[in-house]
Parts: sequence; structure tokens; C-alpha cells
Amino acid sequence: MHVPNKRILNFTGALACTGMMGFALYAQHILLLNPCPLCILQRIAVILIGLTFLTAALHNPAAIGGRVYAVLLGLLSVAGSGVAVWHVRLQHLPADAVPGCGPGLEYIVDNFPLKNALSMIFQGSGECAEVVWRLLGLSMPTWVLIGLVGLGATGIWNNLRR
Repeated sequence: MHVPNKRILNFTGALACTGMMGFALYAQHILLLNPCPLCILQRIAVILIGLTFLTAALHNPAAIGGRVYAVLLGLLSVAGSGVAVWHVRLQHLPADAVPGCGPGLEYIVDNFPLKNALSMIFQGSGECAEVVWRLLGLSMPTWVLIGLVGLGATGIWNNLRR
């Protein structure tokens, strides 16, 4: 079995991230599903992973550069996956344990120091715990988690291989 070269797989990773963001924008603007603060953080992770894949595809690095891209993709994937896991956790809390709805992401970032803002975002809110869309029984953050783990693992493998 022939495995495509690194450049093609890095470009494919960038396209996958573009597809994920395309669906997120479709869900927001066509299905009218407004993203919560944790959704926004997951989108940022997907965008950064996509840009890293695209840069790796354009750069087509040798061994050391490949290691750098593998580490970057791994770190971004772990960060985004961590946010997605937290989001899925909030969605599985009992109704009486769900935090109340709080201010939006823009208000939090504009009015609080970064440390406090991140703390407030990760506490979550009622809107983060609500499941408004499912595919095959899985919520959107669950699909994002699957995508980020897959992209991270593929990016690490692809950029470390000889």
C-alpha cells in the first residue's frame, strides 16, 4: 500500500480543518446555532491546527522541521481536545449541577484580565451544557473531539515519519 507523501497529507489535514470550520459556520449561520465560549475556543484550536498543517505543507520540512510541526500539531490538538472534553463533560452533568448562563465570550475577554477570563470560560455556563445538535447520537463537541484527536495523531505520525 502506498502512503501519500508528507506534503499531501499535511495539505489534507489543512483541508479537513477547513471542512470542520465550514460546517461550524454553516451551523452558526444557516442552522442558527450560536457558538458558546467553549465552542469558540475549539474553533480557534481547529484554525490553528489547520494553519499549522498548511504551513507544513507549503514548507515541506526536512527531519528537524517535521519534528517541530509534529510537536506543534500535538500541542494544539491536546489543547483543543482538552476544551472539547471539558465541554462534553458539561453536557453530561445532571440538570441541577449545570452552571447558570453567564456573559458572552466577547464581554468576558473585554472586561476581565486573561487569567480571570479563562477561569470564567472554563467554568462553563448553561449554554455550554445544552446539546442543540446531534449526529449519530453524538453532540458537536464530541465530534470536534474525535476530529482533533484524529488530526493530532495523523499530524504527529505524518511529520515524524521518514
